[in-house]
Amino acid sequence: MGGSELLQFVISGLKNGSIYALVSLGFTIVYASTGVINFAQGEFYMLGGMFSVWAFATFGLPLWLAAIVGILLTAATGILFELLAIRPRKDGDQLSLIIITIGGSLLLSSLARHLFGPDELAIPAFTSGPSVRVFGAAIERQTLWIWGLTITAVVILNWVYNKTKLGRALRACAINRDAARLVGVDTRLIVTVSFALAAALGGLAGLSVAPLTQTAFDAGARVGVKGFAAAILGGLGNPIAAVAGGLMLGLIESMSIAYLSSTYKDAISLLVLLLVLFVRPQGLFSRSRREKV
Repeated sequence: MGGSELLQFVISGLKNGSIYALVSLGFTIVYASTGVINFAQGEFYMLGGMFSVWAFATFGLPLWLAAIVGILLTAATGILFELLAIRPRKDGDQLSLIIITIGGSLLLSSLARHLFGPDELAIPAFTSGPSVRVFGAAIERQTLWIWGLTITAVVILNWVYNKTKLGRALRACAINRDAARLVGVDTRLIVTVSFALAAALGGLAGLSVAPLTQTAFDAGARVGVKGFAAAILGGLGNPIAAVAGGLMLGLIESMSIAYLSSTYKDAISLLVLLLVLFVRPQGLFSRSRREKV
């Protein structure tokens, strides 16, 4: 394999890894504030693309405005999901809440099928033109958008977490929700905000990749599994680790295609997930913690 071919696989891996990173961040944000793994995160990815296509095709909105509408509607769906499905059982055990998120995922997928139809849909690329050539490898312009949007989302999220009152409240809930409530943090609001942020990140991932892969009502399940695997790989509950896990998983998948076969591409995520759970369940970039009694 030549250098340009290897670089092409690396570019593809980083493109997919950026999508997994955004979905993984959604898992991490919700888990940090609630202790619950939200298996509906993949459907937020699907809805981001579907809402954007709907706004673009139905109302003839400019592409940039349709994308914003898609993100806002997906975030609103995340808020409704928390209010209607999670909050009524907020005092339930984690297994019950996880089952609720799985049921919610199936419901959202079914509703999307009835609302938008069973066919694959797509929106135009954000920027038209030929691919950019780098050392013999081609980078699609939409890939540059995916990277740019991912970096922008991570930078903004980092600023929110470290420089704003909301971010301090989110971090307080992640450390100890009961203690945060005692010092005046509205934990119910923070949980709702975390679902909105997670949904918006998933929606951003879905709409940014829709010009390349198209989207459909059943597009969320596969990406949701990979986003969860990326979160586990990096370390669930750590946003920076979630991004690193997503990029690593994308590269691992791409290298498996280069040196093995594309047949095993989807199985790689499950294999990575199982290996990490067996060997280092706290993730590659998180330290194991011991509680003192």
